[in-house]
Amino acid sequence: MLCIDNRITDVYFNLAAEEFFLKNSRENVFMLWQNEPAVVIGKHQDIFDEVNTGFVNENQIKIARRFSGGGAVYHDLGNLNLTFIETNASVNFDDYVQRIIDMLASLGIHASADSRRGINIGGLKISGSAQSIHKDRVLFHATLLFSTDLQHLITSLESQPVQNRLKAKRKVSVKSVKSPVTNLSQHLPPAFKLDEVKEYILNYYTAKETENNIYTFTEDDIHSIRQLKNIKYATESWIYDGEFLKM
Repeated sequence: MLCIDNRITDVYFNLAAEEFFLKNSRENVFMLWQNEPAVVIGKHQDIFDEVNTGFVNENQIKIARRFSGGGAVYHDLGNLNLTFIETNASVNFDDYVQRIIDMLASLGIHASADSRRGINIGGLKISGSAQSIHKDRVLFHATLLFSTDLQHLITSLESQPVQNRLKAKRKVSVKSVKSPVTNLSQHLPPAFKLDEVKEYILNYYTAKETENNIYTFTEDDIHSIRQLKNIKYATESWIYDGEFLKM
C-alpha cells in the first residue's frame, strides 16, 4: 500500500487527488491530509440546502463538492482526513470504519460506530465518512476532528431558510443528518499535539504490512491532479451544480 503524507491544504487539489488515484492507479492507497477551512458537500447535495453561504463567504471558507455521496462536512486545519483507496471486488465498508476505531483504540480512545458509519465517543461524533465505487476500485474517506473550530463547523452547516426557497436548484438532493460533535483533543492527554497524532496515524498504517511504503506525489501526479482540479473540482459548474466538462 502507498501511504501518502499529503501536506497540500488546497481542498480542490485534494479532492482531485482522491479521484485521480481511484481511477488511474491499481495500487492500494492510504492518504492522510488536511484542508484550509472549507465546507465539502456530497456529490448529490444542494449547496443552498446545506451551507450557510453568507457565513462561509464572510469568513473566506471555501465550498467544494466531492466525488462521493453522503452529507456535508466542515474541514479546517484542526481536522484530519483519512482516505483508503483499494482494489476490492467484494467491499465491506464497515471494515474501513473498524480500521479507524482500532487505530483510535491504540491511542487509548474507546470509540464506536453508528448506523451511518460515523465514529463517536460517548455519543459525540468525531468522524463522518463517505464511500464511492469505480469498477473494482473502492474509495472510503473519513474526517477526524482533532482541534476543529466547532462553532465555525456548526454555523457553516446551518443552511438559511430564505436561501433554500430562492436559490435551491436540485429538485431531489441528499440531506445531511446533523449530530453533536466533539474534538479528539478533548479525550487525549494535553501532551498530544496535532502533528504528533498525524505522525502516529501515518506510522500506524504504514507499519500494518511490510510492503507498505511512504509515497510522495511525482511531478506527473501533480500535473494530472491539477488538470482535474482545474477542469472539475475548482469550477462553479461542479461546485454548484455537480456538472463538469469532461475532456
